[in-house]
Amino acid sequence: MGGIAALARAAGHKVTGCDRNVYPPMSTQLKTLGIDIHEGVDASQLDVGPDCVVVGNVMSRGAEVVEAMLDRGLPYQSGPQWLAENVLHDRQVIAVAGTHGKTTTSSMLAWILEDAGHSPGFLVGGIPGNFGESARFGKSEYFVVEADEYDTAFFDKRAKLVHYRPRTVILNNLEYDHADIYKDIDAILWQFHQLVRTVPGTGRIISNGADRNLGRLLEMGCWTPVETFGTAGDTDWSASFADKVERRIRMTGPGNRSAETRWNIGGIYNLENALAAVAAAASAGVSLERAVDAMSRFDGVKRRMERTATVADIAIYDDFAHHPTAIRKTITSVRSRFPGHRIVVAVEPRSNTMKLGVHNEAFADSLKGADLVWMYRPKGMGDSFDAALSVLGDKVRAFGDYDQLVADMSTGLVSGDQVVFMSNGGFGSARQTLTAMLQRTRGS
Repeated sequence: MGGIAALARAAGHKVTGCDRNVYPPMSTQLKTLGIDIHEGVDASQLDVGPDCVVVGNVMSRGAEVVEAMLDRGLPYQSGPQWLAENVLHDRQVIAVAGTHGKTTTSSMLAWILEDAGHSPGFLVGGIPGNFGESARFGKSEYFVVEADEYDTAFFDKRAKLVHYRPRTVILNNLEYDHADIYKDIDAILWQFHQLVRTVPGTGRIISNGADRNLGRLLEMGCWTPVETFGTAGDTDWSASFADKVERRIRMTGPGNRSAETRWNIGGIYNLENALAAVAAAASAGVSLERAVDAMSRFDGVKRRMERTATVADIAIYDDFAHHPTAIRKTITSVRSRFPGHRIVVAVEPRSNTMKLGVHNEAFADSLKGADLVWMYRPKGMGDSFDAALSVLGDKVRAFGDYDQLVADMSTGLVSGDQVVFMSNGGFGSARQTLTAMLQRTRGS
């Protein structure tokens, strides 16, 4: 929604907005654009007399601003509908879908197109380092959109991704998630199938060849040429690391064309993301060699394993990982990149799916690769949550207070530690507080 607000501002509209919780980096971006943000969902913000209210999917019946909007008869649309009608209708849309990696892959793809001179528009769920903004109108026919499977709005329960009408689609992976709105994996598959139905026969689908659920999805019906990608097995596009510390990558495309480069990030999951982006960029005429070379200048995404500080040789990262698969892959990647160092993880299980306890056992298992785990325990987590964590033994310490968690962490860290804060929210500013505390007590 912050990105949509930025696009509306770029299109010449006066934009204001509200949210229950406002925090960086999105709040900073919106302030820079001159977009006023109202913290809270009371009706007073509607006093400006908006021509249209764009409603995000966190707004539900009963919220004061929603009830006032309906009572006053104000025109309203969902974010995806507004985007489709006002930005995407005359563009060549490249959509990035999947349970994991959407933001990073979208950012990589937008950068490849930019580096190739296409000046694409884009809307992603984070802030790419190469652009410093989560959305841009662009100056060409190409538009990259992160295609989320969460529902659209309180009045439109379809997945957001069905609105975008892409010509090229990346299908990164597919797992069970969003347990608050989907009862099982089949319900999610059905929504993804609606996306596949919208891709024209002259378009292109770039699909992870190793993902069984994506195989099931395409078997439900597909009318578009499919190209597969992967890091193992027989796929149209393949990639591997050219060294043991994941500093160099090698990619091969159709016709056995290959290219290699050094890059600034790591992790097998990011290699898969990059490969998908390179494959999709071919639909815009970007050669494999040009696309791979662009990856050498990709600066990552804020809150996606973003190194935010180093204090007394203790490295601190901010990461959006909140699903067990993403948590496990992140820990594995850090372990590969920094052999011999302790991997310390601070986790806030904040998503609706995590709070419902659907992934309790998988969540605990995903943390086994860390040396130490500090867990923020939200109120309302049941006994099954604590029982699942018991398999971690004395490597995990749980707190229901952010300040207590930080204070305990500050005494347990040693030089060389790689400290990763994982949350899809603000984590009570715990990372910032820890950084400041270490700077005071141990120096820079």
